[in-house]
Amino acid sequence: MLAAIKGYPASIRLLLATTFALTVARALTLPYLVVYLAENFQLSIASIGLLVGGALLVASVLSLYGGHLVDTVHNHTLISASTLIFACAFMVAVASRTAWLFFLCLVLINLALAVVDIAAKAGFCTLLPLAQRAEAFAIKYTLSNVGYAAGPLLGVAMLELDDHLPFFASALTGLGTCLAYWQLGDRGLQTTAVTEPSAGFTQVAVSLVRDHRLVCFTVGGVLSAVVFGQFTAYLSQYLVVTSSASEAARLIGYLVTTNAVTVIALQYLIGRRIGRQKLMAWLLAGMALFIVGLLGFAMAGSVVAWCLAMLVFTLGEIIVIPAEYMFIDLIAPQHLRGVYYGAQNLCNLGAALGPMLVGFALGHWWPGSIFYLLMLSVVLAGMFYCLGTRNS
Repeated sequence: MLAAIKGYPASIRLLLATTFALTVARALTLPYLVVYLAENFQLSIASIGLLVGGALLVASVLSLYGGHLVDTVHNHTLISASTLIFACAFMVAVASRTAWLFFLCLVLINLALAVVDIAAKAGFCTLLPLAQRAEAFAIKYTLSNVGYAAGPLLGVAMLELDDHLPFFASALTGLGTCLAYWQLGDRGLQTTAVTEPSAGFTQVAVSLVRDHRLVCFTVGGVLSAVVFGQFTAYLSQYLVVTSSASEAARLIGYLVTTNAVTVIALQYLIGRRIGRQKLMAWLLAGMALFIVGLLGFAMAGSVVAWCLAMLVFTLGEIIVIPAEYMFIDLIAPQHLRGVYYGAQNLCNLGAALGPMLVGFALGHWWPGSIFYLLMLSVVLAGMFYCLGTRNS
């Protein structure tokens, strides 16, 4: 992977470094966010869930317009501005005295991260030939997982020194990234086709709805994100119901570690091999691995069995996410790549829906039913993927 990164143009390396730095900065506050909200705003767990989940949902919807900005605003200006907003939002968040202001900051943080992410993907498609894009997407996803693995560990270490230090560190990282990109970024990078006439956002949104391939794939992405988007949340819900809270926390720790190690070890090796020619075959393989992993969770009776099921489940995640990137790259017009990738971010709706569906099922049916409900979501996602590729 390092050899591949060294062989990329400087602009690609800087885009990878920028997204990685912001991912680490975002992950620094993750371990303490719930506790911070409870202690500083006296919010209940339910209210905290609504605040954090709501911020992600609002940012995901707004990222559709963020993708439009990627197509219409100069890449260098947009990334520099987004990283500055990211840094300022963290500073305001740590100084805020109301939950609503903190919520707004979380929305801006998530939105700025999404816009930079979309701009990076569009930059890959502009700067790299088709044959190298799958590898670049795999590297980016691997680095993101490294960031989300390392960030919380660094955040916990900072908490030992000061409760607010992770927020300040995130802000400084965002500011440093902004200055670095402003100084070193490619000012000539243009991700849109200059020959295409510009269109307003409303006109673009209408064209997105009319693209049946994008609609099918977005619905499929939402349904698959129900399964892998927040698997730790619904597995925690299941384990708390079927065992003790302490046992659930211990087992979730093993599962998160298994997931992170598997992604970091295998994402690049597998993701770089995903190509356009057999895209549907790869997606179906990923769906099958999700189902096998969910069956493993349903039947697991030991820590080893849970971890083996998580390994298989993670292999599905490793395949599906880069394959989704490749499909968007396949169907997106060159002048609308940003807004198409913004539409892909709507899959976060599925990530938010997963724990809600599982919570309902646990309250009305037997605990193991959640895994069969999730398998149904996988099957439906596969059907919409098939419809999308059949129309491509």
